[in-house]
Amino acid sequence: MNPIELHNAAYSRRQFFRKSGTGLGMAALASLLGKRGISAAESLSGINDMLPQIAPKAKRVIYISLIGAPSQLDLFDYKPDLQKRFKEDLNTWLKEQGQRLTGMTSGQASFPLAPSIFKFQQHGQSGAWVSELLPWTAKMVDDICIIKSMHTDAINHEPANQLICTGSMQAGKASIGSWLSYGLGSMNKELPSFVVLHATHSSPFSNVQAISSRLWGSGYLPGKYAGVALRSLGDPVLFLKDTAGISRETRRNMLDGLNDLNRRSFSAVGDPEIENRIQQYEMAFRMQASVPELTDLTSEPESTYQLYGPDSKTRGTFANSAIMARRLAERGVRFVQIFHRGWDQHGDLPRDLASQCKDVDQGCYGLIKDLKQRGMLEDTLVVWGGEFGRTIYSQGKLTETDYGRDHHPRCFTIWMAGGGIKGGQVYGETDEMSYNIVKNPVHIRDLHATILHALGLEHERLSFKFQGLDQRLTGVEPAKVVTDLFA
Repeated sequence: MNPIELHNAAYSRRQFFRKSGTGLGMAALASLLGKRGISAAESLSGINDMLPQIAPKAKRVIYISLIGAPSQLDLFDYKPDLQKRFKEDLNTWLKEQGQRLTGMTSGQASFPLAPSIFKFQQHGQSGAWVSELLPWTAKMVDDICIIKSMHTDAINHEPANQLICTGSMQAGKASIGSWLSYGLGSMNKELPSFVVLHATHSSPFSNVQAISSRLWGSGYLPGKYAGVALRSLGDPVLFLKDTAGISRETRRNMLDGLNDLNRRSFSAVGDPEIENRIQQYEMAFRMQASVPELTDLTSEPESTYQLYGPDSKTRGTFANSAIMARRLAERGVRFVQIFHRGWDQHGDLPRDLASQCKDVDQGCYGLIKDLKQRGMLEDTLVVWGGEFGRTIYSQGKLTETDYGRDHHPRCFTIWMAGGGIKGGQVYGETDEMSYNIVKNPVHIRDLHATILHALGLEHERLSFKFQGLDQRLTGVEPAKVVTDLFA
């Protein structure tokens, strides 16, 4: 036997007890649960049968990630009393708040107060205040829950996006979509359980933030739980079509041969990533048949395009991505994440924010109404929002028609709909400056715990052993389920 085989066959004392304990535990479980229980425990579809369950309110999630951070002051957090304080210098007041500033505004000599120039009106039975920039969202306020008291730990984009997507500001953690795939498994074996869409056709004035696959990666979870990104240009997935001259039968035979080699390697080495590789090859083979049908929108009636807006026929637009998200949800995809970038308005906010809102407003309305009319909204949780908020003071020069806003982690606004969430409510309050939260704060960890709860998972029990620790989406710091949000 060669040295590598000897090393792989060797058992340490710790490995012996761990493997023996697992075997004895499975034997005990078999005697207690019987054949039906063991078949459930051995299911490859997920670990849901092995976890304490809450009655799930949702089956799937569509998460709309607005990268760059929309200004809560100009969209939902109406502060009319600030109009009379236009250009008031907040320098002394900010020092009293103790909030650190970013490097982009820390050198400013003054911090002039910048009230929103946009008009607000109350809408729906809830009387929620919504900016004129979101006329389509205003029509559906009774279907959504507006949360004005979100807060985060990060003040810059990269760590803030990692925190809201993975539960940690450190790289290498598993994303929320991966956690749900791991915890609940797939509802459709022909498609990945976690799919990412990029709305790349955003407004021309946007300050586009770079993002990386870490935001939808599986981290320490097996690779099969990572998000699969569908491209907005060209083939949705690279190498989706077989090479000319390669038949489907030939491709199947090639894959069977490759899988046989991988199984031999797994028997010799025992690396779980080899099993993941086998499963990924099989998924890729099935996607060659399922993805073309998924992405062919010619079967959609004209009424669908009218509902989602004039951009919905153009690939890469947000509206088109929203239709695709509904189609994915229809086909049993567990978690769909739409990334729309360019919400980082440090300057020219009135121009750029209006353009960004126009990109997504009707598409969001169309998505909610479409899900609702199909009877899917009640078990599909939709989340909309960015990674933090924007400052009450202007970054750079302030005029009566133009201003910019810096990053603000202490309060921001998101909305949620469906999946058991009670529509027509506004949750949480901020102070008169939209600077601090004065009622019902909701941290990123609380949001994650609430999303897991909606899908029947306890955030403190959903874990994965890595580097000697039971890793969790919500980490080790306190997190709570915001039960008031549910109907």
